[in-house]
Amino acid sequence: MPLRGSPLGFITVFLIETPEGLVLIDAGYEHPSCWESFTRSVAEIGHDLAAVQLVLLTHNHPDHVGFADRVRAASGARVVMGRDDDFSHQNRVRGGGFLVQLGRALEQTGAPREVIDGMYGDAIGVARHSESLDLDLAPERDSEHVLGDVTILGLHTPGHTYGHTVYVDTSRGVVFTGDTMMAEGPTQLAIPSLPGDDPAGDLLRSLDRIRDLEVEIACPAHQFPYRDIAARADELKAFHQAELDTVERLLRTHDSAWEIVPHLKRTKPWEELGTGTKRFALIHTLSLILGVTR
Repeated sequence: MPLRGSPLGFITVFLIETPEGLVLIDAGYEHPSCWESFTRSVAEIGHDLAAVQLVLLTHNHPDHVGFADRVRAASGARVVMGRDDDFSHQNRVRGGGFLVQLGRALEQTGAPREVIDGMYGDAIGVARHSESLDLDLAPERDSEHVLGDVTILGLHTPGHTYGHTVYVDTSRGVVFTGDTMMAEGPTQLAIPSLPGDDPAGDLLRSLDRIRDLEVEIACPAHQFPYRDIAARADELKAFHQAELDTVERLLRTHDSAWEIVPHLKRTKPWEELGTGTKRFALIHTLSLILGVTR
């Protein structure tokens, strides 16, 4: 489905057929282009929206939770997401949602005031969801969902967010990896907002967990499905471990994420990146610093 105004271009959501109805993995943006694409596609493959029994959300970013409530209203489906990504839980434990946490993190990066203000202002334009989604179930860690002869395991895999969950269709040998392990490129680390946060360490452990699954196909929310999941997990783990090693070395001569971020490997030089991409890179670097200093 198209992501209007996003450099990602699109997001893929998945329907799983079971004897007891459909299971939806992720729910796009709350945007007419996403909703129209989704409902049209469901009809084209011969299904009725009312057949959706369960909505399993990998994490709480706006391009994943968008129209979950609309699906529930149309079908009566139960909506599930990991407890640490539940909006009400985050407000209680982390003192606020995405923008609150982002603002606090930007203040820790050492960036100049005008940069912080510009990055925060840009983020307001993309954080469009209201963070008011009420869940029917918010598992604290792993979960199991049985629909007839289909069992879907929800595995807690933090790193990209704190409650990120990958879902394994055990009957088909498929893992739906959300944004934790795409086919190409690195994984964006979560925003650090509590003293004990370690998104980089979380991600490395989550990659180990996914690597050891006995499944044949990985279906990420962006890019494309792929095989050889263990090799991809090892490749991604090696990349992020190398980032941690680089940050540890740079901390001998640099004092902040703002000073370190231009020196990290990426597809374009720091100076050529847009505001949003720089914001992601800066927060990612702050999380890497926590990974080597905590």
